[in-house]
Amino acid sequence: MNRNELRKADINLMVVIETLMQERNVTRTAEKLFLGQPTISSALNRLRGLFNDPLFVRIGHRMEPNARAEQIYQHLSPALDALSVALSLTHEFDPATSSMTFRIGLSDDVSFALLPPVLQALRSEAPNIVIVVQHADYWRIPELLANGDITVGITRTRDLPANAKRKRLRRVHAKVLRADGGEAPLSLDEYCARPRVQVSHTASIHGMADEWLQALGRKRQVVLSVPQFSALPGLLAGTDLLVSLPDYTAEAMAASGQLRCEPLPFDSPVLELDMVWLSLLDSDPAESWLRQRLQDLMGE
Repeated sequence: MNRNELRKADINLMVVIETLMQERNVTRTAEKLFLGQPTISSALNRLRGLFNDPLFVRIGHRMEPNARAEQIYQHLSPALDALSVALSLTHEFDPATSSMTFRIGLSDDVSFALLPPVLQALRSEAPNIVIVVQHADYWRIPELLANGDITVGITRTRDLPANAKRKRLRRVHAKVLRADGGEAPLSLDEYCARPRVQVSHTASIHGMADEWLQALGRKRQVVLSVPQFSALPGLLAGTDLLVSLPDYTAEAMAASGQLRCEPLPFDSPVLELDMVWLSLLDSDPAESWLRQRLQDLMGE
């Protein structure tokens, strides 16, 4: 390989073509790279000249890559990953003076219950950093990591990319949240008879609690499905509604004194809250610091 060819290359152009391959849209590429749309269009023209190939064909609002662009991307993406790792080793990370931007993916329950104390601590230790939080349930984590939209995700996870790493932060027990003033814990019959709220980002009225009850030959009545946990305190107030939540979210909501939480009236599986990231960021000083602080502040 003639490395003199690298002198013709502009790393910024390589980042543009990689992002175009992921987004398939000039506007979204510009937004992701914090650049203007004319800048991306100009970069695309330069890329076409560099490779002597059209690379992308506009179809409606999408920029579809041709075979040459696919071939370039196959070699380019791992090369940029390796370059990022190499560059990260050239500097130390000082949280007290850094102005880096960190991109974190959190599920809604984690954002509500665990993020506030984390932000307080990070603002104290690293007052100039920027934290960008994206909503990230388990099914979105692989895509967000692969696209570089986030560098670390915290949620209950399932399938992950082969190059991803996972660390358990805490074991999670489900609890039931209620607003009524009853002192006695709910019985299983009361739990099944009372109207229920389901938190679902897909507008479903079914959840894991339905599976657990089905194993007992029981079922519940869901009368409301909402997309966010943050709406629950206002919705439950003054009603006999119940909602099942991760223990850390239920306890955070009950801390106001307006709601109470208690264990489910039946045995349920223990879940896990995980932190996930791509292995290529293992040695990055800044990302290593962030992961350690997230583990310290969100873990058991």
